Amino acid sequence: MKTNEHDYYSELANWSFEDIDYTSEVFTNWIYEDEIKKIVNEHTKILDLGTAAGEKVLKKFPNCAEILGTDFSNEMIKTANKNLLQSGRKNISFRVMDNLKMDTPDNYFDLVTARHTVIDPVQIYKTLKEGGQLLIRGVDKLDCWSLKRMFGRGQAYHDVKPISLIDYEAILDAGFKDVELIPLHVIEYYKTKEDLYALLVKTPILDEFSEESFNEYERKPIEKEIFEKYVEQNTTKKGIKLIRRYYGIIGKK
Repeated sequence: MKTNEHDYYSELANWSFEDIDYTSEVFTNWIYEDEIKKIVNEHTKILDLGTAAGEKVLKKFPNCAEILGTDFSNEMIKTANKNLLQSGRKNISFRVMDNLKMDTPDNYFDLVTARHTVIDPVQIYKTLKEGGQLLIRGVDKLDCWSLKRMFGRGQAYHDVKPISLIDYEAILDAGFKDVELIPLHVIEYYKTKEDLYALLVKTPILDEFSEESFNEYERKPIEKEIFEKYVEQNTTKKGIKLIRRYYGIIGKK
């Protein structure tokens, strides 16, 4: 069924991966959370876009003056606020906001973070203080490429320009300086085929949509025969192999 971008991500609803059993081998010396720690001090005000249920913010972000986590899924923000109550942290708040229709104050945040979510660099630029920084981690076109090729579809599968380059150019065009684009190479090993299947259900990896034109999105059922073939061909002693291609971008206002 085709849907618009907002409804598409809202319907996915569950972005917690704690119930999926997998291990990772990282081949690039760039860790998103470590880069955040390099920037943050006790006076830093952070805006985290696409915060989902807030697990990353609550568990991985360092102490600072203020953290606002936003997501356009009401269900995710409900879960994030429940997680916040359990954490006892006082410098964090969560609320619903569309990344492409930001209503945060101008010249307010020292750092804007965004992990695996859509962004509008122009609006991010406005909400950052002078000298503030943008830090993102995204999923690139060649992510899970052998899996996408087997299914003949997937996130950005038919796009000419990779997602990383789309974001990089948009960030430059918005006026950011000292912009760096870092390719990230990771191999994940899923313990069982149920773990891998759960990942594919929770994420848009195999869904038919373009990152070049945000118009309509379509979720399709995961064909059992193709899935079983992938599992058979990629089962190793470490688990079921999935080659990931992420990217990091850092820019300064």
